Amino acid sequence: MTMTQLEQRFHRDTVTGAERLKREIGYNPTRFMQMVSEHGGPAAARQLLQGRDASDGFTTLREHRRLDVSVEAFVLLPWYQGLFSDAERDAAERRLTEHGFDIERFVRDATSQDETS
Repeated sequence: MTMTQLEQRFHRDTVTGAERLKREIGYNPTRFMQMVSEHGGPAAARQLLQGRDASDGFTTLREHRRLDVSVEAFVLLPWYQGLFSDAERDAAERRLTEHGFDIERFVRDATSQDETS
């Protein structure tokens, strides 16, 4: 499986996000990391977005108020738009919106950080 540079960046972001969660809230998304290592970050994200309901990991992140590190949030970053279908992005947006996550603020903050790095 050969990944494009953009797919590699998404993959790295998901791995880095998982490491942050372990360090910051003591949560180890073991099942998600298995999916990432087996299929790559973008494919793992697509698999999670196909489910009708949010994953257990999403629920854990919501409980810790860390949806900013969810796959759903990463999928909505403008630089990853080409990796995901409209339906996948819609599913991510719906889940986050249902739980009161401020997507516009998240994207704005992430975009300003991306421009400075």
